[in-house]
Amino acid sequence: MNTGLLLQAGGGGGFIGRFLAQNGVPYAESIGGVVSFVVAFVVIYLVGRAILFPILDRVFEARGLETHAIRPLKKIAGVLVVFVAIAVAFGFAGYGNFLTSLATIAAAATLAIGFAMQDVIKNFVSGVFIFTDRPFKIGDWIEWDGESGIVEDISFRVSRVRTFDNELLTVPNSQLTDGVVKNPVAKDKLRLKVPFGIGYDDDIPKATEIIMEEAESHEDIMDDPAPSVRLTELGDSSVVLQSRVWIENPSRADFVKTRGEYVTNVKERFDAEDINIPYPNRTLHGALQLEGIESVVSTADD
Repeated sequence: MNTGLLLQAGGGGGFIGRFLAQNGVPYAESIGGVVSFVVAFVVIYLVGRAILFPILDRVFEARGLETHAIRPLKKIAGVLVVFVAIAVAFGFAGYGNFLTSLATIAAAATLAIGFAMQDVIKNFVSGVFIFTDRPFKIGDWIEWDGESGIVEDISFRVSRVRTFDNELLTVPNSQLTDGVVKNPVAKDKLRLKVPFGIGYDDDIPKATEIIMEEAESHEDIMDDPAPSVRLTELGDSSVVLQSRVWIENPSRADFVKTRGEYVTNVKERFDAEDINIPYPNRTLHGALQLEGIESVVSTADD
């Protein structure tokens, strides 16, 4: 549809206003302007939705966006269609001067609102980045700034995260885009690093064998990539053997459960094989100095 032809046909109420005036209808120009506005608005709105929304659906499908991301983006597109329909309908109805004044007022209001709502706008833009970049999605376990939890909702201004203590955190989106966010479940497997400390007098090859056997026998620990054990530290009171194992389709519950069972099994085997798991020891050195002890002894002798 040619918008220029619409505007030419609609000036001052257009042919509708002239038609009504020729038939003796009072206030023909005003009524014609209103009718022209309504007709133009409905046509532009319906045509805009019919063209824009299928294109958006194909783009969203190609990007693989989640349902929670598509819904608010479609709402924004709908608002833009309404704004364009109103703008074209004003011109078609012959309200050009009014539309110009409205645009000036809207520009001034936008500037004032922009200064007053900098944080809101910042969080809104961050929300757009979360939807497009997809660093995490609803149901993911994420960690940031010393906090962690399961994502329950993502909106354009805030995201809601349920902590593992069942507390609901409402987090401004800018906090999740300005810093580092760890998403341990973004991929289909997760590596766990589990350190085991043994005594300096214990048999390192035997301890390594036990750690490997328990990893290989655990049903939730993957065979490929294979588990591994490395001596990583000679501590003050222990030799540290670090085990690296992989779990498939990880979640927070899987991580905690698998790690706990694995550590328990290794500890029981260490006990059975008389391998010591030392705890830190501290030796205190010092002396006690007493002043005036001679006078005390002298008084006691008297």
